[in-house]
Amino acid sequence: MRTLLFIIVLFGILLGLQKLQALRMTRKKGKPVTGLSGAYGEAVATGKPTLFYFYSPGCGACRSMTPIVSEYTGEGSRCFKVDVSRDMATAQAFGVMGTPSTVVVENGIVRDFFVGPRPEAVLTPLLEEARG
Repeated sequence: MRTLLFIIVLFGILLGLQKLQALRMTRKKGKPVTGLSGAYGEAVATGKPTLFYFYSPGCGACRSMTPIVSEYTGEGSRCFKVDVSRDMATAQAFGVMGTPSTVVVENGIVRDFFVGPRPEAVLTPLLEEARG
């Protein structure tokens, strides 16, 4: 009985920590984006909506979103896929602590910050807006 209670309490603590982490990331909304260079910095400097999709290759939840985002990235697009295992500096600049995370920046300010997978119906309008 004590073992079961211990497992339930431990599970509750872990779930609470996960929710706290997600809350901390979403509090980035309305904050300015600084320290970006290259294509990322240029896209943000336009003031137009720019989408950053943070993923990792081993992330199971990312596997459903990555192909959708890939269709919108490329030359002249303001949609960026950021592999956190290769570009941790950009993830840190945005305060990303888990994948998948989607960040929309407009006028140099974080407009939207989503943690976790999003359905295609939610993701597509954001991608279209940042297409270029």
